[in-house]
Amino acid sequence: MILIPAIDLKEGRCVRLKQGRMEDATVFSDDPVAMVGRWRGEGGRRLHVVDLDGAFDGTPRNRDLIEKMVAAAGDMPVQVGGGIRDIDTVAAYFDAGVSFAILGTAAIENPAFLEAAAQRFPGQIILGLDARQDQLATSGWAETKGGSALEFGRRAGELSLDSIVYTDIDRDGLMGGVNVASTVAMAEASGLPVVASGGVSSLEDLTRVKAGFAGSSGKLLGVITGRAIYDGRLDLAKGQELLDG
Repeated sequence: MILIPAIDLKEGRCVRLKQGRMEDATVFSDDPVAMVGRWRGEGGRRLHVVDLDGAFDGTPRNRDLIEKMVAAAGDMPVQVGGGIRDIDTVAAYFDAGVSFAILGTAAIENPAFLEAAAQRFPGQIILGLDARQDQLATSGWAETKGGSALEFGRRAGELSLDSIVYTDIDRDGLMGGVNVASTVAMAEASGLPVVASGGVSSLEDLTRVKAGFAGSSGKLLGVITGRAIYDGRLDLAKGQELLDG
């Protein structure tokens, strides 16, 4: 299991949102490339990058910046999401050195696109499922109209995906702890490795996630952390050590 630092991009800066609200953004750095170096230096094993502008606009807005971030990441794999709506964009990111592409809104609104991407790039596509009370949200979380997250995950389990990033929107950016029960349920329903996202604030949260998966048939690939590592509540290296234990 890996602890994955998140870098969310808004207008070229590293920010964190609360519950996906663009108007409620905290700027943590004006230099996302330098932030990549920081998390790599602290032992990050994978990096989670989201083009927030792209997620809301429906097309990538920070691609040039992301290419620089990928170069700075070196051998640390980078997964990217936000505004990826077609195969050409997926291919362009892979050509730029991105390791995994995260498909969210486009996958939910057009499952055939998700299937086609998984067939062309087996093992390199991550499904991003963001939900409020099991109801899928799309368009940068602005709309909740995608149906049941668990049911979508169950169908996606038949595809050659790397994993599912599952986010409980009601907890994202609030540091109230991961929705462990829903994350475990997603892993069991889909049969795919799941990355927990939303609400991580402490080593105790990581302990609860691990405990929740103990004895479960679901697989936890890792946990994404954002605000907690930026404001110092969670140490990336210590968190990874706990997950390794």
